[in-house]
Amino acid sequence: MAIRRADAVGLVLGAGLDLLLGDPRRWHPVAGFGRFAQAVERRLYRDDRAAGARFAALAVGVPVFAAAAAARLTRDRPIARAGLTAAATWAVLGGTSLRREATAMAGALERDDLAAARERLPHLCGREPTGLDEPELARATVESVAENTSDAVVGPLVWGAIGGLPGLVGYRAVNTLDAMVGHRSARYRHFGTASARLDDAANLVPARFTAALTVLFAPVVGGKPGRAFDAWRRDGRRHPSPNAGHCEAAAAGALDVRLGGRNVYGHRIEHRPHLNVGGRVPAAADIRNAATLSTVVGLGALAVAAVIRARR
Repeated sequence: MAIRRADAVGLVLGAGLDLLLGDPRRWHPVAGFGRFAQAVERRLYRDDRAAGARFAALAVGVPVFAAAAAARLTRDRPIARAGLTAAATWAVLGGTSLRREATAMAGALERDDLAAARERLPHLCGREPTGLDEPELARATVESVAENTSDAVVGPLVWGAIGGLPGLVGYRAVNTLDAMVGHRSARYRHFGTASARLDDAANLVPARFTAALTVLFAPVVGGKPGRAFDAWRRDGRRHPSPNAGHCEAAAAGALDVRLGGRNVYGHRIEHRPHLNVGGRVPAAADIRNAATLSTVVGLGALAVAAVIRARR
């Protein structure tokens, strides 16, 4: 029981470090994992799903094994365990950096500096920014904040509550692999399938928990829980992603904005279904509200995760 409480304390301390400092500025462990994954990819890459499955198993399995070994070594040392869990939590969370990028985007739009806003968009998502106007830049940002509140905040905390240190490390490894090879492209159409499906599975619970917390905390940004819930229930499954649509639909209802539409990714064009069709066209103020909502959703997830971990 003492070691579980140490894990819970570590989650809270690590989240506090992220809230105060954002991502580590140097020697970020996630960047180091990315380099490791690239080295594994160079050795295992073949244009087929079996090779992609082997790659995902090795790239995720190695850091999870290391985290499990570290957890075992500290099973009788609660202070060391709390410190280790705090460091890992700080490394895998990305909520503060997400909100900073969103706030910078809002500031550029409020200054009518579309060039600066377009330049910032790649920090938030992979959408082609050329030619996007204020409503489209605001929409892209609100959608990114909604989705990444699950990926960068709630997801790590959920898996930290479930699996402790290995859960934190494993979730971030899976999420990073999806960003690296899980997207649609000629190179990763087959090789990235296992990583993409693993990420989908890891986010089934976090995405829906994020949507539920978004509904609960809608009044913080002047929204109505009933409207947020209706948008989630009606539109959450219309998105091509099995998870992102739940977060985005709930956020659209909470902020009373309309999300979805035409998205350009390089040479690929996607037409996403509209979410919360009767909502307003997004603007800079909605980005700030989305960032605020992301903060309170993250704090709510932290409270639940800490309680669950302490009692497991």
